[in-house]
Amino acid sequence: MNNFYSPKEVAEVYDNISVSKAKNSITNLFILGVLAGIYIAFAGFASQTISYAIKNPGLSKFASGAVFPVGLILVVLAGAELFTGNNLMIIGFMDKKISFSELLRNWIVVYIANFIGSVLFAFLISRSGLFDSGGGLLGATAIKTAIAKVSLPFSQALIRGLLCNIMVVLAVWMATAAKDIVSKISAIWFPIMLFVMSGFEHSIANMYFIPAGIFAKSNADYLKAGQIEAASLGKLNLSGLFANLVPVTVGNILGGAIIIGLSYWYVYRYTPDKINFKK
Repeated sequence: MNNFYSPKEVAEVYDNISVSKAKNSITNLFILGVLAGIYIAFAGFASQTISYAIKNPGLSKFASGAVFPVGLILVVLAGAELFTGNNLMIIGFMDKKISFSELLRNWIVVYIANFIGSVLFAFLISRSGLFDSGGGLLGATAIKTAIAKVSLPFSQALIRGLLCNIMVVLAVWMATAAKDIVSKISAIWFPIMLFVMSGFEHSIANMYFIPAGIFAKSNADYLKAGQIEAASLGKLNLSGLFANLVPVTVGNILGGAIIIGLSYWYVYRYTPDKINFKK
C-alpha cells in the first residue's frame, strides 16, 4: 500500500476539504485565520533573525528559506486557515461542490483574519525588544525588507505573487498527498524554501514584514545601525502596505487558484457535464 495519494486522488480529497472549509462557521474561520497569520509571522521573524547577520547574499537567502517553511508546517499540521493555501478551494467550486459565494466567504474572512494575526504579531515583536539584536541590525533589516517590498512596481509585485503561490499551493497539494507527518513536513519544506530563496512575494507574509518595518522605523537606533536615510521611508506606511498587498494578492490568486488549481481540476476532475456551477 502506498504511503501517499496519487495526484488524481489528491484532487478528489481536496473536493472534500473544500466543502469542509466552505461550511465552517465564520467564528471558526476567523480564529483559525488569525492563528495562521501568527504562524506565518513567526516564520517571517525567525527567517530574518537567522539571516540578518549573514553578509553573503546567497547564504543569507538560504538560511532564511530554510526556516520560513515552519510557518506553513504549523498551518497544515496544527490546523489553521491560510488564504493562499485556500486558493485550492477553486477545485471544489469547479466541481460544483461549493458555491462561488461560499468560496468568497472563506477567502474574505480568512484573508482579513490572516491580516489581523500578522499585524498583531508584528506589533508584539516591535514592543518585545528583539529588534535590538545585533545592535539594532535586526530592526534595520526589518525596515529595509519592508522598504524593498513597498517600493516594488505593481507589475513586478504581481508577477512575484503569482510565482510565489504556485509554490505555496504545490506545497499544500503535496502535503495533502502525504499520509504521515514526516512526509508532510518534507513536502512542505522544499517548495516554500524555494519561493523564499527566489524572492517571490507572499501576501500573508507581507502582512507581517511590512507592518514590522512600519513599527520599527520610528526607532532612530535602527535607522542608524542600518544607515537608512529618512528619505527612503516615504512609502513605508499604510498606503504603501496596501499598494503592495493588492498586486501581490491578485498574483497569489492567479498562481494558486488559476494556474495550479484550475490546471489540476481540468486534468483530474473535469467532465463535460461540469459547466453549471452551484449558485
